[in-house]
Amino acid sequence: MAAGELPETIRLTRPEPMVAFGKQDAIAPGYATAVAAARERGFDAVLRLAGGRAAVFHGGTIGLAHAVPEDQPRAHIRARFQATAGVIERALDGLGVDARVGEVEGEYCPGTFSVNARGAVKLAGVGQRLVARAAHVGVVLAVEGAARVREVLGPVYDALGLAWDPDTTGEVAAEAPGATWDQVRDALLAEYAREHELVPVGVDERTLALALELVEEHRAG
Repeated sequence: MAAGELPETIRLTRPEPMVAFGKQDAIAPGYATAVAAARERGFDAVLRLAGGRAAVFHGGTIGLAHAVPEDQPRAHIRARFQATAGVIERALDGLGVDARVGEVEGEYCPGTFSVNARGAVKLAGVGQRLVARAAHVGVVLAVEGAARVREVLGPVYDALGLAWDPDTTGEVAAEAPGATWDQVRDALLAEYAREHELVPVGVDERTLALALELVEEHRAG
């Protein structure tokens, strides 16, 4: 994308179980123990592109990535954070969630542009990665399975020496009973469609091949 070969792209995925570790985690004394704790509980361990500390993905979460060609990516960091958090907030609000943008005290992987419910539990984390002439905004949104997040993050955060309050980890299904993964995905896409022309595409062969080449660089170990 930075080379001008691909257009602005939004990707929504239903991830396999994994703990995505940040650069700060990778240099922490307990990193190897944290990686082992994740894998012992059935979660792959990977190094993340964007964001801060370890975050959890699984089949009850939505992985959202928005990649944007940008001549001066640093000039609009805050605007991209605000736009993405706003999309999530509005989508969840439309499903009946009391969604708000802001950090909940004690949340895991804390961030100013986290999206929470009722000011009490975190539902989504938002991170950002910049390269020359492009930016990537990454999101993990918990639709269901908050207990799985707490189960794996407990030993992972203990190993990394990080403090957090498990009770601040929430899920959309608890805030809007009956809301499904598909409904949340569709709500997100509807919000993006307000300002973007969405054209469904697959992953092209060249991009897929490059991704496979880079797998080992992102495998935690």
